[in-house]
Amino acid sequence: MAKSFTETAEGSTMGYIHCCGGLRKTRTFRLLPQDNFVLCELDYLFKCPICGHTTIQITRINNDNEISTIRKYNKKALKLFEKIKNKILYEEKNANCAGRYQGRFYLYYNEYGIRKKCFSNLRNLKLGKKSLI
Repeated sequence: MAKSFTETAEGSTMGYIHCCGGLRKTRTFRLLPQDNFVLCELDYLFKCPICGHTTIQITRINNDNEISTIRKYNKKALKLFEKIKNKILYEEKNANCAGRYQGRFYLYYNEYGIRKKCFSNLRNLKLGKKSLI
């Protein structure tokens, strides 16, 4: 799997690399486009939590909207990163959604106006009885 994007609250994109059966968050850099490419991005995964590999993936889009990817691991990845370090324009920063306020209000009635049942309290369970409501 190449690269996937998810939208955060601010509308920016967060890069992921598929490694060891899961999507791992990466640092995303925007590169200077070369030749006939419109967009070039570099995703850098310092260390996979499962296998411990360092992974770099370059995703490029050309004028015909065709996507090409280059992926390198471990020592080859570090050599490639050092080689293209001077072509990095900026690092894409993602919005931090962790500090959002969430209220504690909970509505104990459903959409029909009937009080919701709490099944965690076993004394209130009424199995086999018919309700008149």
